[in-house]
Amino acid sequence: MRVYGDLTSGNCLKVKYTADCLGLPYAWITVSALDGEAKEPHFLARNPMGQIPVVELDDGRHLAQSNAIIRYLARGSQLLPDDPFTQAKIDEWLFWEQYSHEPYIAVCRFHMLYLKHPKDAREAWRVERGEKALDLMESHFFAASDTPPARRPDAVGPFLVGDAFTIADIALLAYTRVAHEGGFDLSARPNVRAWVEQCEKALKL
Repeated sequence: MRVYGDLTSGNCLKVKYTADCLGLPYAWITVSALDGEAKEPHFLARNPMGQIPVVELDDGRHLAQSNAIIRYLARGSQLLPDDPFTQAKIDEWLFWEQYSHEPYIAVCRFHMLYLKHPKDAREAWRVERGEKALDLMESHFFAASDTPPARRPDAVGPFLVGDAFTIADIALLAYTRVAHEGGFDLSARPNVRAWVEQCEKALKL
């Protein structure tokens, strides 16, 4: 298997984290997220969407979109349990991550880290939605203290979907652990910070 991606991209790191966690062999082919290489004809032949990451499977087929890739790689493993409802809850987080988390936290990070925009130049609406996403995650987890804050009633363990580390955690970890690079402060979100630490231990980061 070949993985085409950029290690500066959280979406690409999701694929690396999943493959490494499962011990899957692969070759990493660097495709820059910044220089337009993904829009060139040789890459568009692999992914007409012109985005990274992309995996090339052993049989020559290609698969794009980070969450689709990690779901495919994790099939039949502990990262994607067989129970249909558990899989649906994992999918719930995967869809939420791409719609309500990544467009705000990852984009603010891109503007600050790579375009060198100052923190106060961030788009206010994007910052607001990023903060709300982190707040939702904070309320989802059990608190580490004896006086937990209000949390979602379906929060049943230290990870996003119960007691098991899954691809839902990998998908959300990639940009949450570097949210500070986009101007977001995790210091007042102890549950999220504890979850990040648990995920990093699971992945041996």
